[in-house]
Order: sequence, then C-alpha cells, then structure tokens
Amino acid sequence: MMRKNYYQKLAFMVIVLAILLAFQKYTRKDKEPFSKIKFIAETSVNVNLTDFDPNILSPERWQKLGFSEKQVSTILKYKDIVGGTFISKEQLKKCYAISDEKFEELKPFILLPEASEKNNSQPANNFDKKEIKVSGKFNPDMKTVRDWIKMGFSEKQAEAILKYKNYLGGSFISKEKFRECFIISPENYNKLESYLLLPAKTSENFKASGARYPEKIKIQYHTFDPNRLDVEGWQKLGFSEKQAQIIVNYRDRNLGGSFKDIDDLQKCFVISAEKFQEMKPFIKLSPATVKKEEKQQEKTDFSKTDLNTITFKQLIEFGLDEKSAGSMIGFRKKLRGFVNKQQILDTYNIDKEGVQKLISIAPLDTSSVPKYTLTDAPEEWLKDHPYFKYSADKIIFYRITYPDDKKILKFLKLKPEYEEKMKLYLK
Repeated sequence: MMRKNYYQKLAFMVIVLAILLAFQKYTRKDKEPFSKIKFIAETSVNVNLTDFDPNILSPERWQKLGFSEKQVSTILKYKDIVGGTFISKEQLKKCYAISDEKFEELKPFILLPEASEKNNSQPANNFDKKEIKVSGKFNPDMKTVRDWIKMGFSEKQAEAILKYKNYLGGSFISKEKFRECFIISPENYNKLESYLLLPAKTSENFKASGARYPEKIKIQYHTFDPNRLDVEGWQKLGFSEKQAQIIVNYRDRNLGGSFKDIDDLQKCFVISAEKFQEMKPFIKLSPATVKKEEKQQEKTDFSKTDLNTITFKQLIEFGLDEKSAGSMIGFRKKLRGFVNKQQILDTYNIDKEGVQKLISIAPLDTSSVPKYTLTDAPEEWLKDHPYFKYSADKIIFYRITYPDDKKILKFLKLKPEYEEKMKLYLK
C-alpha cells in the first residue's frame, strides 16, 4: 500500500514537471516576431575641403572642418606641447582628438610634409647653419619680431621669443631667464650673453611676485633730437611699435615734419605727462633740423623726384588729396616699391587723373626694389606682399620638396594675370 502511494506521488510530480516545461516552451519570448534593432551612425558634417595649413587655423576654422569646440581645444593644446608648430602630417596624426577616419579625410588637403625626418631635416639644418649677428649691446625687452629676424632668427622663432617674454610678464628679467627660452640654443646664447643688457641673476622679488609682475624696465636715456628719431628710435625709448608710429605720423603729418618746440612734443596724446617729464632733460631740439625742414618746404621739382621716394607732403604739394596720397604711399610700402607706373594707376582710392599727370612727369627708379626667387624669399615678405600673400602658405610648402621656381608656379595653378604680377618681383 505504501509502495502504491509512492508511485502515485512520483507520477504526479512527473506530470507537473511536464506541464511546467510545456508552458515555459510555449511562452518563450524568442518566439515573438520582433524585428532586429539597427543602430544608425551619426552622419558626419559635409565639409568643403580645400588645402590648409594647420599651423595658422583659428579655432573657428578648426570647427568648420567638423571638430567640436572641445576637440579644437585639445588640438591647440597639443600644438603648444609639440613646440607651437606642427612639422608633419605624421605628427598631427598623433593628436588623439583626431580620429584615424577623420585624419584620412583631411590628409590630402594638409599643407605639411608627410614625415618630419625626411622632409623637414633640410630646412632645419639650413637654419642651424644661419649665423646670429649682433652689432652691439642691447636690451632684449626692446626687440620686436623684425629685430630678432634681422639678428638671424626665423619669423616663427622670433614670434616664439616674444611669446616667452609675454609669458614672463613682459620682460626677460635676467640673463638667467633669457637662457631658459627653449628657442635659443646654448650656442646662440653664448654668442648673445655678453651683449645682453640684463642682470645676470633673477631677483628674489620675481619669485615672490610671480611672472605677471616683473620689475619695471628702466630706460637708459641719452640726449636725443625728436626730429631725427624714426619708429625704431622711439621704441628704444620705451614706446610700443604702435605708439612709436603714432608719434612719427603726428610729427610728419600734423606738424609738417618737425617738432618746432618742446611743447609740440608734449601735446602728442600717446606721450603721458609722466613719460614726458622722464624724457624732458634729454630732449634737445637742434635748430638745424628745423631749418632743414623749412628748406624742404620750397617748391619740389617733380621731374627729378623719384616715384619710389616721393613723400606724402610732396604728393599733397603736387595737388593730390590726402586720400589719394595716403593710398599711393601705403600701396608702395606694401609692395616695397613700384616696378612700373601702371601699378600706381592700379592703386585703390586714388585720383587717376591727378596721378596720370604725376607719372607723366616724375621718373621711377626701380633699382632698390627687393626681388627674390620663390625658393629664397623670406616668409615675412611672402605673407605680407600683396601679390604673394594669398599663395604664401602653398609656396612655403611646395619649395620644401621642389626648390625650383618653375615647378612651384606650375603647382600654384594661378591665373595668368596673377602670375604676371608675381613675376614683377621675382629674380
């Protein structure tokens, strides 16, 4: 009887388990006809790509290439880490903010050599061989980008030196701090060290106050005639390049070319009362300079006045208005001199009738107009010259691999009229 009950219970359990298994199989979710899930990748922004130099792109232009604001910030920080300049595509690719896919998309348009070792070794060696020249003792705090370039540094190195100075708070502080500038090699520092008008060691005050509050630069004044100073001369007295240019313009345009007395100098708005009192004991107006200016006010013989040296005042004397005279002088300055008279007529905002009369009388001497080949033209000249500046980056890129003017012009694919203008200033 007990055995019978046992088998009955066992049979019941088997039936229950079978029912549960059947129910589970019937109700399984994978039997339901759900469609497969598909993930849609984010579509990339369509960008009209053209050749570009990543070293001169602004944050806005990086964003136009399809990068987010955060990615752009990372790219620019990476640029600072590698020395402020990308030297090859290979180096740029290492920036983790630029995906492999995005890099391959941009690669054909990047104006950089493929690899740093092969293509950039030659220019680097060329600079290493360039000699640094110093004419005498100087305060490096007073030097502009142009001054450093004249000394033998490249434009980018000159700009980096000034950035380092600004990082220190606007002054190199000491020879010790000047030596720490990574752009200046130990060899070049040894050449410059004896000429530097700086203390040998950094003062303790500098460490306490921090880089933002350097000691005030003291100008070593000497007797000077304000009528003889050019922009560079005023900069040596402690004025910025912009302030110096304003002083020169005030003297030449507003005062007819000379300060007649010391009060004229005091009235120039960029010279503060404190600065004027500081300079006053050293100002010496030479009567000779004033008399010379008065003599220059005599009538000009325009048949003997070179169009490449004619002054703003002489153009006004001839009969041109200030707008025409200013435009002509400004365009000539940009070109570093006219090569033919047609260029003068092509100047914007001029009185063509008046200029036509002038160029029919006055001669044009082109002997002092600088000309270069595309392979040896200074970067500063290329980027500033009206006929070259829009192709400057491509020229600088192509000449690394192809140091031949004909090949470079072929790669530029310029319109004939633009190429003809370039050739006016090529050797």
